[in-house]
Amino acid sequence: MYLSHFGLHSAPFLLTPNTALFHALPSHLTAIDTLLAGLAMGDGIMQLSGEVGTGKTLICRMLINRLPSQFDLVYLPTPAQCGMTLQVALASELGLKFDGDRHRLTVDIHDQLLQRKANGHAVVVVIDEAQALTDDALEMIRLLGNLETEFEKLLHIVLIGQPELDQRLAHHQLRQLQQRITLRATLLPLNEAEAVAYIEHRLLLSGRCTGLFSIAQARAIWFASGGIPRLINQLAHKSLLAAYSQQRHSLCRQDINIAITDTVAARQSSCMWWRWLGWKYL
Repeated sequence: MYLSHFGLHSAPFLLTPNTALFHALPSHLTAIDTLLAGLAMGDGIMQLSGEVGTGKTLICRMLINRLPSQFDLVYLPTPAQCGMTLQVALASELGLKFDGDRHRLTVDIHDQLLQRKANGHAVVVVIDEAQALTDDALEMIRLLGNLETEFEKLLHIVLIGQPELDQRLAHHQLRQLQQRITLRATLLPLNEAEAVAYIEHRLLLSGRCTGLFSIAQARAIWFASGGIPRLINQLAHKSLLAAYSQQRHSLCRQDINIAITDTVAARQSSCMWWRWLGWKYL
């Protein structure tokens, strides 16, 4: 509702991951490059971890968009409740039907992967929300990761999940899977400079050439968000709403305070962030 009011042609701070607004943050670029390098080297199982709101889904979409043409994608966004469910879902994505014979299904998947490999294609399975997978499903991932020829893996698996995934994999019964994860990438919260650049970048791509947020305001949002991109988006969006509701074309300290107070996950001390910034007035 505030786009034309602030001279924007698109919403800069929506929570839905938008690759068009991707900002090349160091940890995000490192994550994408690490996973692409792992695929190029033929690694079997890789892992992307990050706290809630750090941009895992966005990185997942960027990875998918940048997959070389020789890779066939299988994307499984919903955690499987058991190993069988996971195997059937994979088979379905590969165009195979399950007739109730589990052994036959394994053979069919293996044959399908061999056929694609003979045609110059490799299959990449991207599994989101991997921390919610059952032990049985995680064991199935290990078994699927064993599908290989004498020289190379037939299936490449990328596990995407919250830090709880590492805690799960540390359990004794999952130690074999943990040992098979060859590459790990971790998304980190933004530091102060990254957060300020992130806000400016999104505004620029949304049509605003001059900054709506002062450096002090952007730093306050960073401090209150803890550097989590999703929270930065929430706080920036709510700040713009607050200013728009008063029909102001520039933001003030009160707008930032309203946004922070209205966001449960933000740091809620009434004056800590301003005192820390060292500004009495904006």
